[in-house]
Amino acid sequence: MRIDSHQHFWNPARGDYDWMPKGDPVLDLVYRPSDLTATLARHQIDGTVLVQAAATVAETEYMLGLADASDFIKGVVGWVDFENPADAKVLERLKAHPKFKGVRPMIQDIPDDNWMLRGDVQWAYAALSDLDLTFDALGFPRHLANFLTILKRYPKLRVVIDHCMKPQIRDHNAANFAFWAEGMARLAGETGAFVKFSALITEANPDWSVDALRPYVDHILRVFGPERIMWGSDWPVCRLRAEYDGWISAAKSLTAHLPPDAQAHVYGRTAEQFYRL
Repeated sequence: MRIDSHQHFWNPARGDYDWMPKGDPVLDLVYRPSDLTATLARHQIDGTVLVQAAATVAETEYMLGLADASDFIKGVVGWVDFENPADAKVLERLKAHPKFKGVRPMIQDIPDDNWMLRGDVQWAYAALSDLDLTFDALGFPRHLANFLTILKRYPKLRVVIDHCMKPQIRDHNAANFAFWAEGMARLAGETGAFVKFSALITEANPDWSVDALRPYVDHILRVFGPERIMWGSDWPVCRLRAEYDGWISAAKSLTAHLPPDAQAHVYGRTAEQFYRL
């Protein structure tokens, strides 16, 4: 299958998208499965992984309802409250849904960079490991060391790093790149984590170019290898910088040098295997 490993649907009227700027001309809109089907068909994409955008279990259930009604949604990554151990029962309940794959705490939005290390949230990593569910690691380069600690603490945890850990391409300089590159190399070499080749354009300047993205893509290809990399659109967030067509075109340009088997991993096989679609 050809898989988009990371996309969203939402309805701002639900009221739990706390991060969303009110009145934003791109984000503060309703995005439904019917808005994406023609684009997926145009790019011969067989399925997607729908990822949470609100820190509520209610949104997870909303997404599972969309998945029930949409054959192309092959998997759902939801949310549970890591600060509430009683949500272990919620995880067990959600796992019964065949399209529920795992969870993503919104770590990038939490003021305390060390939140993921707190004792009261450790139950969640252990529960995900025990239930054989996935963990989407969402953060910034400043979180790299803490994610390395967590991943080494829970070696059975199936982890994918969202958006290449959001390198700040708009502020590119040698020091920033080296800090991000070293942290990613350690995650690749010292853990079994996978990585999503996604959202790079939204970390770049509005006048981004393929050449500005290339050092970052070349690095993840080198340290993770195509078998641990999955492409994702991050639609509709990608629309802040480009439409779906523009981002996938840039991605394909950045991976055009790969042999066909490697491209097959990046654009489908890795996601299919990691999420067990």
